[in-house]
Amino acid sequence: MLWLKMFHILFMMSWMAGLFYLPRIFVHFVEGQAAGQDVNRLAIMAKKLYGFMTIMMMLAIGSGIWLWLQFWPIAAGMGWLHAKIVFVVLLLVYHLWTKRRMKEMQEGHLNHSGVYYRWANEIPLVLVTVILILVVVKPF
Repeated sequence: MLWLKMFHILFMMSWMAGLFYLPRIFVHFVEGQAAGQDVNRLAIMAKKLYGFMTIMMMLAIGSGIWLWLQFWPIAAGMGWLHAKIVFVVLLLVYHLWTKRRMKEMQEGHLNHSGVYYRWANEIPLVLVTVILILVVVKPF
């Protein structure tokens, strides 16, 4: 069980690293494009990073479900776990949002400013902070 937890944390950390870094690539793409720089390499980097973080996301979700099944039916009474699942679903929605932006990059454009993507980059930080509070503190 401890090995499973360790791998779940490792996969989650790897997924979060991608979710934190990909919007920074969007910022550099938008600002580089506005400055007339060649940003094709950034589009390639974004596509490769998205592929890696998607694999890590699937492993994190899979190991999380495996952990959840280890505690069934005790997990049914854990309110913090239900709340955590809601925030993980929000992370999945954000992951899909980054996919759409990455595809826009492949087409050669992003529709917002660097400031927009800087602010969007804070969303996974807020979500993972709430998840960590729920997991560690277990407020309910």
